[in-house]
Amino acid sequence: MLSRRNWLLSSTATAALWTLTGCQSNRPTARPGSNEPGLRIKNIRRTTLALPYRPVPARNMARELPHWVYSEICEVELANGITGFGETMLYYTWGTTSDSDVAFAKDKNAADIMWNDDLGAGLQIACFDAVGKSLGVPVHALLGKQVHQTTPVAWWDIDLPPEDVATETKAAAAAGYKAFKTKGRPWFDIWQQAKQGNDAAPDGFSITFDYNDTLLDAERGIPILKHLEQYPITKMVETPIPQGDISGNQRICAETKAAVAMHYGNPKPVMAIREKVCHGFVIGGGASRVMNSGGVAAMANMPFWLQLVGSTITGVWSLHFGAVLSHATWPAVNCFQLYAKSPIKQPITVKEGFSSIPDGPGLGVELDWKVIKQYTVTKPKSRPEPQRLLETRWPDGRKMYVASNGGVNYMLRKFMKPNDLPYFEAGVTTHLLFDDGSKEWQDLYARAWVKPVLSKN
Repeated sequence: MLSRRNWLLSSTATAALWTLTGCQSNRPTARPGSNEPGLRIKNIRRTTLALPYRPVPARNMARELPHWVYSEICEVELANGITGFGETMLYYTWGTTSDSDVAFAKDKNAADIMWNDDLGAGLQIACFDAVGKSLGVPVHALLGKQVHQTTPVAWWDIDLPPEDVATETKAAAAAGYKAFKTKGRPWFDIWQQAKQGNDAAPDGFSITFDYNDTLLDAERGIPILKHLEQYPITKMVETPIPQGDISGNQRICAETKAAVAMHYGNPKPVMAIREKVCHGFVIGGGASRVMNSGGVAAMANMPFWLQLVGSTITGVWSLHFGAVLSHATWPAVNCFQLYAKSPIKQPITVKEGFSSIPDGPGLGVELDWKVIKQYTVTKPKSRPEPQRLLETRWPDGRKMYVASNGGVNYMLRKFMKPNDLPYFEAGVTTHLLFDDGSKEWQDLYARAWVKPVLSKN
């Protein structure tokens, strides 16, 4: 195994920094230890987990994302005897680790392939962890020059009824968070969500609603956004209208007070920056993509949050990027707050909205094999998609029934045409309509699977 001192003195470490597409000069210039036979990948193991949700996420994620309980731990054993690990959220993350990825990586030098985003999340993270452990350096030393000792972190949950927004706000604040990100959807009362969240929040706390386009356009969206500005928790919004609507997003940025965040890449970063359609970005993906995107944001002097989603393993991985990316100053979204159990021994602690960045070798944390063994399951052949029937009610007696159809964001995908999407109204609420075994339920589900069923009584 290379010592840290020997690595620093080696020709391969003349790498320690390389220029990031001309944008940011803090990325390693070479593959550390790439000539070391000890870094050859000897074996790869994958283990599927089904981690339980906490109670509030459990009843709300059940509407749309029950499959988020599934993650896969990937272990990479090197010829030097060191094992690194990573994680893939099986049915969400930017890239899964396939059997072909495992076959490709076997017998390769981990340092040679760790920047390859095509490996999938679990395998890529595991390679970085294994190389860092072998060299005695933290992952962030492999990513670049450390510029932050802590990184901001946000609490996360799916779209919630107002009372659950209040409950999650209190839970987040009690856990040391200063920010909570959730979804803004037309099947919940956004005005009550904001009011009850604000009433539950301590001073300095923020709640960011991610609308995922559902405000539809500036004309309709701006009055809602301006109304919510009365609440101190309203400091930022995400994707209020389609990101490709340049003029609409310009209007929102000009006429409302909250910062607007957009997913990096749509519209193209040059256009987003030049046309001033947002105040900052949401950045995620593999290691190379994150570093490149973060470098562009730094060049443009625009803040962003890191969005790398999974359990606490992915949460720790995200902290290492927060260490080296100068403009990762908005609270990171990792979603590990959903889960009642953690697969690592060391908790991610948050104080005044910030988490310390691990400084031990590799990721700087250890797997909790007791938890892993308890929640190990057989990997599903495909994404589990239990039958789900949702009932949305409005105060005037209207009802809408939507059934799961095997698609992610199936409630939104039922209403891709703006004129078909029910718009935001006061008093609306949505809940799962549980299967009572009746023919009536099955008939309604079958109809709602084809298209939403609307009723006035």
